[in-house]
Amino acid sequence: MQRTAQVERNTLETQISISLNLDGTGQSSFETGVPFLDHMLDQVARHGLIDLQIKAKGDLHIDAHHTVEDIGITLGQALAEAVGDKKGIRRYGHAYVPLDEALSRVVVDFSGRPGLEYQVDFTRARIGDFDVDLFLEFFQGLVNHAGITLHIDNLRGINAHHQAETVFKALGRALRMALESDPRMAETIPSTKGSL
Repeated sequence: MQRTAQVERNTLETQISISLNLDGTGQSSFETGVPFLDHMLDQVARHGLIDLQIKAKGDLHIDAHHTVEDIGITLGQALAEAVGDKKGIRRYGHAYVPLDEALSRVVVDFSGRPGLEYQVDFTRARIGDFDVDLFLEFFQGLVNHAGITLHIDNLRGINAHHQAETVFKALGRALRMALESDPRMAETIPSTKGSL
C-alpha cells in the first residue's frame, strides 16, 4: 500500500499544493517564496526519509504569516491522508538532535488528537528575513490538521539558525520513527481503543 498524498489549499491569501510520500528517500523540492522555511522543510524531508514537494504562492507583499501558517495546515492534511488508518505504524516517535551548541528534542504521537507543546526561546527575533514567531503558527497548523500531538523543546542554543535547524531535523527523525511499519503490528491499530 502506497502511503502518499497530494493536497491543495486555495484561499484568497494563499494557493498551496503539497505532494508527499512517507516511504520515500528524502527527495524534496520547494517553491514557497520563503527561503528559510524551504531550508527547514528540507531538513524534515531528508531526515524523515519523506519525499516532499511544496509549491506555494501567498501574499508575501504583506508578510509571510499566511503562507507559513497555510503550509503547516496543508502539510498536516497531507500527513493525515497519507498515513491513513494508522494500521501497523509505531505511532510514537522521538528524537534529540544537536547542531554545534544547540540541542532540541521532538516527540510525536499519531494520536488523532491535535496538541502542541512548544518551548523554543529563540535568541533573536529574526533569522535573516524570517520572523521566528511564524514557526509557532506553522506547527499549530500542522498539528491541528494532522491530528497529532507534538512536543517541541529546544534544550539549549545560542545561534537562532542552529536552534531552528535542530528542531526541524528532530521533527524529521521523530516522524520517521513514528511512521515506521512494525511487522508485529501489521494489521493492528496501535491503541487499546482499536482506533486512532
